[in-house]
Amino acid sequence: MPRTEHLVGTRALLLAAARDEFAAHGMGGARVGRIAEQAGVSKERIYGYFGSKEKLFAAVISEALTEHATLLGPPSADLAEYAGRIYDLHRSDPQLLRLMMWEALYYDGGLPNEQPRTARYRDMVATLSEALGSQSDTEPGSESDTEAASTLLALIGLAILPTAFPQITRLILGTAADAPGGDDELRAHIVRLARRMVAPSSDALT
Repeated sequence: MPRTEHLVGTRALLLAAARDEFAAHGMGGARVGRIAEQAGVSKERIYGYFGSKEKLFAAVISEALTEHATLLGPPSADLAEYAGRIYDLHRSDPQLLRLMMWEALYYDGGLPNEQPRTARYRDMVATLSEALGSQSDTEPGSESDTEAASTLLALIGLAILPTAFPQITRLILGTAADAPGGDDELRAHIVRLARRMVAPSSDALT
């Protein structure tokens, strides 16, 4: 195997092992030794590739977010269904949510790779603004960035809460969410709420 391919393969193994470890234990509880053992390499390789456990954590978050964004795609004209897609993606793979919750607990203030992540959300807000404008009497893109950003935040919150806080879902819905078809019903309800939330004010009153 060429050296370049070997290096790429080793890095990928380390990231995969680290993603599982960080998702399970967070930045503070994760152990470099367990990551190295899972990846089948020495601990020194981790420091050689990433420099520190914290930088490895940042790389794991960055890779997971990129994969998530690729699978989800940009906000679409059907914003309610977009909320449904967010719900589907996190229900099928809740690991990203766990990583981001650990990230929120670990960092107090600035985040690694904050600028490119902020730029990515700005692009999403711009796309959402276009979609909101196309659903109203205003020209597409005329929706204020502040309103579009707040709407994006609300859509994400609506879609991820059942997965991020399963205990709250269980306490409120009881066994209904675990019953056959319960997950589909919850998704449908989220989409309906999202549709009402993004509907023009005249439609929301009817």
